Amino acid sequence: MHKIRVWDLPTRLFHMALACCFVALVITGNVGGEAMVWHFRLGFAMLALLLFRFLWGFGGGLWSRWSQLRLSPKALIGYWRSPAVLQAGHNPMGSWSVVTLLVMLLLQVLSGMVSDDEISNVGPFVPWVSSSLSAFATHWHTETGKMILLLLVALHLAAIWFYRRFKKQALTQAMVWGDQTLAAPAMASRDDTRTRVLAVVLALACAAAAVLLWRLAP
Repeated sequence: MHKIRVWDLPTRLFHMALACCFVALVITGNVGGEAMVWHFRLGFAMLALLLFRFLWGFGGGLWSRWSQLRLSPKALIGYWRSPAVLQAGHNPMGSWSVVTLLVMLLLQVLSGMVSDDEISNVGPFVPWVSSSLSAFATHWHTETGKMILLLLVALHLAAIWFYRRFKKQALTQAMVWGDQTLAAPAMASRDDTRTRVLAVVLALACAAAAVLLWRLAP
């Protein structure tokens, strides 16, 4: 067996921050009232996280890069036909799960910025869009998009439980500690001081971009 560093520290911290931010957004959105102030702030924090992950997909550790995602139909079919052997990084199902979740989160953030419930909560960029687009975004953000995201998260958690229970693959342990134990050798992700300094620079840049966007709001 080979113990391989698959998830670098910035990827792991991003994953934890994204999960915490998502839970906080759901809570503040359901509580409403004064909690909506934090809901909007967390929305911009989510945007910064998503921007960081997009950039990290080009400069991060090997298995965090977009180029390592197995998204082709051939890979997906082959995964279902072949024996369940633990692979480095995301398997084809995991690859599609990552892309779908990130895209849906981005749509949810963007729709929230132009939503208007016509009561007390108005997205910061509602004046920039038409009333019809704002109405569509509001319905998506509060109904359709919200339910799809909750379903995707539930499926994600169910998949983690399934792999641990029936395939004896501790996916969460690898995401927490960074290492996977594989039957065959594989290239490791770079996870050193240089990588982490780059991640800090990118994270600060993404946070600054989110703050600038916040200040641009009418």
